[in-house]
Amino acid sequence: MNKHQLGFWILTALVVGNMVGSGIFMPPRSLSEAASPAGVILAWAATGLGVLMLALVFGSLAVRKPELSGGPQIYAKELFREGSKGSLLAGFMSTWGYWIGNIAGFVAVITTFASYLTTFFPVLTSDKIWFSFGSMSIKAGNALTFLVCSALLWGTHAICLNGIKGAGRLNFIATATKVIGFGLFIVIALLAFQQSNIGPFLAPRSDASGNSMGLLSQINAAAVATLWAFIGVESAMVFAGRARRKQDIRSATIAGLLISIVLYVGISILTMGLLTQDQLIASLNPLVDGISAVLGPLGGKLLAGIGLISLLGSTIGWVLLSSEVPYQASKQGVFLSSFSKENNKGMPKSSLWISNAFGQVLLLSTISSSISAAFDFIIYIATLAYLVPYLIASLYHLKLIWTGETYSLQRERVTEGIIASLAAIYSLWVIVAGTANLKTFLLGVALIASGILLYPLLLKHKKTHL
Repeated sequence: MNKHQLGFWILTALVVGNMVGSGIFMPPRSLSEAASPAGVILAWAATGLGVLMLALVFGSLAVRKPELSGGPQIYAKELFREGSKGSLLAGFMSTWGYWIGNIAGFVAVITTFASYLTTFFPVLTSDKIWFSFGSMSIKAGNALTFLVCSALLWGTHAICLNGIKGAGRLNFIATATKVIGFGLFIVIALLAFQQSNIGPFLAPRSDASGNSMGLLSQINAAAVATLWAFIGVESAMVFAGRARRKQDIRSATIAGLLISIVLYVGISILTMGLLTQDQLIASLNPLVDGISAVLGPLGGKLLAGIGLISLLGSTIGWVLLSSEVPYQASKQGVFLSSFSKENNKGMPKSSLWISNAFGQVLLLSTISSSISAAFDFIIYIATLAYLVPYLIASLYHLKLIWTGETYSLQRERVTEGIIASLAAIYSLWVIVAGTANLKTFLLGVALIASGILLYPLLLKHKKTHL
């Protein structure tokens, strides 16, 4: 079976679909909590530049090292001597952290889907107590949300098992719908923008301890939320092993990033002009509430419908990506061999089942937490799981540049050396900003380090097959 079925447009749709998923719906609220309008704009500018550098790194590596497919974490093993214990451990731990982060990613998309479904089914927000178990009370809305999220997860699972081509096409249709729909949102928001809603351009914000935050602190706080909006920029790179042409990976990554930047910056900033700061911070569905303030309930429902289609496509893309990461790593010998099993459609069946089972466990957070609280918890804990592989890819690119491997022109080495250095600096900056809170840092480290419990299984398999 020919696995090289993904062309430029499908790859671009995967990049846009995975980036413009949950990230476009919740950040207007998260950013308003974290920073003033000035801080938000500067955070977008810094993040846009940093992610552009990362995209250029991913695109270059995909062309220079096409045999290393499966995501940015796979380069960890290349930082050490080939075949060494350090190479195996680095490859395994990096893949584990990135894989768990991706699972958190599609859980965030699914919980956002449930959030936007409340526009049509308000019962999902019901506070009525269904039953109590010890000190924990289960509300009707949370229980129904859990059931809806679970149904979406396993429905997507069935679609993905049926083949990459069909799943990719569904993702493309959903992505095209969202780009058109959000483009119309931007036009309407421009016409209805109220500068008075922005409030003080440089307003104070407070941290969790109640301490006042200056502009730089606000930018740091907003940087994590804006980065989450761009998680998925590496999607085309993850599917490099299924691409028709390696050149399409670089082109799709850059094209997808540019489309997403226009949508993100336009929607994030313009939504601030549709709702007051207090309304925005309190909103579970900021885009729907913003457009409803302009066009009334019908406009809100239309946008919610577009959002649901968008999130369905994003769920497909994220579930595909989450299963592809350990599958490709297993084929390269740095992850558990069971993840390399395929079905007759060429899909990684074991990886899909295990990834989605983990996702189901994470969805339990919707039972006892509000949708927005679950969303925020998931994305902040996953911060390290994404940023460490991003940093690894940048460092590996610098290694190639330093040694001159795959390079013939000195000018290329200088130019790409600057780009890779900026990408590494950006990754380090957001790691520091995102883990300034000790609890977040420790939970993030625990998330990555937990993989060490399974590492002996990989070593056992290696010894058995020597």
